[in-house]
Amino acid sequence: MDTTIGYDLSEAARLLQAGELVAIPTETVYGLAANALNPDAVAKVFEAKQRPSFDPLIVHIPSAASLEKYADKIPETALKLASVFWPGPLTLLLPKQEVIPALVTSGLDTVAIRVPSHPVAAALLKMLEFPLAAPSANLFGQVSPTRALHVKAQLEGRIPYIIEGGDCEVGVESTIIGFPEGSLPTVYRLGGVPAEEIEATIGPVLVQSHSSSNPLAPGMLKSHYSPRKPLLIADGPSDHRNEAVYLRFSDYLPGIPETRQLVLSRKADLREAAKNLFDFIRQLDASPAAVIVAELLPETGLGRAVNDRLRRAAVRE
Repeated sequence: MDTTIGYDLSEAARLLQAGELVAIPTETVYGLAANALNPDAVAKVFEAKQRPSFDPLIVHIPSAASLEKYADKIPETALKLASVFWPGPLTLLLPKQEVIPALVTSGLDTVAIRVPSHPVAAALLKMLEFPLAAPSANLFGQVSPTRALHVKAQLEGRIPYIIEGGDCEVGVESTIIGFPEGSLPTVYRLGGVPAEEIEATIGPVLVQSHSSSNPLAPGMLKSHYSPRKPLLIADGPSDHRNEAVYLRFSDYLPGIPETRQLVLSRKADLREAAKNLFDFIRQLDASPAAVIVAELLPETGLGRAVNDRLRRAAVRE
């Protein structure tokens, strides 16, 4: 199978209607999309990504107005978040309607739903009569794609079409929040909407750390987002000074050639750092160095989401 990068939304819609896979740009990362109501098409997502079937998928819908078609018993707090952050990088974990296949939710009775803000994804969804199940368009566990060429590098020959939509604006996956009965709203994955902004909208929330098996929501596996090279977390050169490349937040390490370092944001801008994260990890992974040494960001706002990805990229099980 040849994999084509193009701009033809009509062709993308035709393929999706036929039960095929299409990689789509979103504001977070590129997604690998299939008809979320077609179990055979959804199964192709797991096959193409080599993704375990116990890891649920996010369903993308065109607008909040269609939420009730796919989710049930929607709390007022969820509706309030949708009114503030949709379209955008926030996913709501809600009881599912029967129309959502069990394969999408890995057999769970909840479904993860969001409305993407990328104009290409939004336009495509409006052309379709079904929502799209769309995890990140990469091989399972590897670095998420923020450019069409990133998708092609990993999924060449596995999918027919990639929609070119430029660089992803946010650069890390969506924040996932659920509403467990008898508990505070719970953030299951840190992401593009900082937890602080959610709390400013609905009050206190819990932030749950990831698990290593049987995840309750997408993106909760302990080991994820991993480059081929070992990735270590350290503030300085550590023991790998002469064999490492470095991922820094806002400044270069003294005593190390700048050609062996990438700085996420010289302005110390957390949004810019998040946008550059996966692309820079890919660049360092392609270098001849033996190891990547990454610096953590401040534990606030999007810095928490970036640090979450770095910690999971550093896990070796």
